[in-house]
Amino acid sequence: MRGSTEWRWVACLALVLGGSVMGAAAQDAAVPQSPRPVALDGFDAWVERTRTTFDVPGIAVAIVRDGEVVLARGYGVRALGDEAPMDAHTLFAIASNTKAFTSMSLSILADEGKLDLNDRVIDHLPWFRMADPYVTREMRLRDLLTHRSGLGLGAGDLLFWPTTDYSTREVAERLARVPLSGGFRERYAYDNILYGVAQLVVEAASGMSYADFLQARIFDPLDMSDTRFNSDHLRPSDDNVATGHAKSDFSRLGPVPRMSWANVSGAGGLYSSVDDLSKWMRVLLDGGRFDAGDARLVSERRLRGMWSLATPIAIGEPAVPELAPAVPAFSGYGEGWSVSDYRGRKLVWHTGGWPGMVSRLTLVPQERLGIVVLTNQEVGAAFNAITLRALDVLLDAGTHDWIAAYAAALAKGQGKADEDWRKHLAARDAASKPSLPLAKYAGRYRDDWYGDIVVERSGKGLALRFTRTPQLLGDLEHWQHDSFVVRWRDRALNADAFLTFALDADGGIREARMEAISPLTDFSFDFHDLRLVPVPAEPAKH
Repeated sequence: MRGSTEWRWVACLALVLGGSVMGAAAQDAAVPQSPRPVALDGFDAWVERTRTTFDVPGIAVAIVRDGEVVLARGYGVRALGDEAPMDAHTLFAIASNTKAFTSMSLSILADEGKLDLNDRVIDHLPWFRMADPYVTREMRLRDLLTHRSGLGLGAGDLLFWPTTDYSTREVAERLARVPLSGGFRERYAYDNILYGVAQLVVEAASGMSYADFLQARIFDPLDMSDTRFNSDHLRPSDDNVATGHAKSDFSRLGPVPRMSWANVSGAGGLYSSVDDLSKWMRVLLDGGRFDAGDARLVSERRLRGMWSLATPIAIGEPAVPELAPAVPAFSGYGEGWSVSDYRGRKLVWHTGGWPGMVSRLTLVPQERLGIVVLTNQEVGAAFNAITLRALDVLLDAGTHDWIAAYAAALAKGQGKADEDWRKHLAARDAASKPSLPLAKYAGRYRDDWYGDIVVERSGKGLALRFTRTPQLLGDLEHWQHDSFVVRWRDRALNADAFLTFALDADGGIREARMEAISPLTDFSFDFHDLRLVPVPAEPAKH
């Protein structure tokens, strides 16, 4: 989801917690574990240092090696102000780590002959359309999983993020109007929306709802009793669920309201625990076998297909020199999985980002090693520092101060964001006035793919409301000329935006455009793709 949303988490500034969170919880006795390797001596202290450095209330970690769980436990608390400790059964939103389950679902059906990953999407969903007829005709099931469709980064995410009232089918149908910004299979650009199409293919091929398919074909066979389809399926009376936390306005840490994502769940809806995800990792690392090898979830051929690089990703310079040891020799995306290398070993991994929670699951197939880190704060530096430390000590690859490295990267990212804001301030003509009376800007505006957005009078000013997204309600502050700043009333969104009106020769409003103010804003707020055109008022009825 915002998934992989992973780029925002590398950019958020981390602050020190200052001792307001409990120390590490005891090893979770309820989870069967093999003796901890000597290499992990001191690992608990590393996780605690990571947690306090990056201001994370709670973290859960599980490590699988050679078919055994060698660590599964929680650190800190489920929520600030609550002493309930984090443990291996605490549920987190795993966000874009859901994509691997969607990919697995298609592979299970492929093994059964109910589909082929080379099938055209329209062979299974005849109504499916993209903005380009050629792409519509040639889009294969594999293309739904590999981020190479021609859609831009996060394109169409506002159809379901934050929560909208569109159905999964309605979101998929609106893809026909979402503009393409690149060539088909030309380059990597992360998207979420096509995983919603993939879940509809699973339903069409299996004859089951996607939730029922996951439960019957993956969760039940693997005894993943902690895992829920999305937040609507949580059990308030007995589920042990973490509370997400975020820094409103990128500064003040506090709890985030739980968000439901009932439409494009195949991209990022699942909740799970490190105990359940350790079961998932064991099956993957055992080549798809489970139940002591007597049963198989998926064929090894399909597992290799999921983990084969389909879409190359260009490798740039590290954000700071301290991150140089993490720069891979190759990088790309397979089918629901990122593929790269680390210290000579192939990694198969993914991250996930959700309001208040971010995570990373990493596999080293040749070492039969898996690491999952779930956190209840929006800072990916924590899951990266923990994952890389575990890789270093378990692969006997030396050590590096990843905490200091990611702290430096976060500080640099915040510094760039601050400089960007200073440039906006320097360019602003604060003495300028709007071209029109405020009442003239009020009205209904329509984007071809999202739908309607309303600008309305609010007190002495204006407010903006996305009609299909209740959470996107904000107040307009005049910025300069015909540009305004949208300040969302939910400050935890961290997604304030510029709204600029363009006038025609007669002084009427021709269109309005939006763009996020801060480069730290999550890419799923794809405001820049909107083309807002005034909707003529209906004639008064007599």
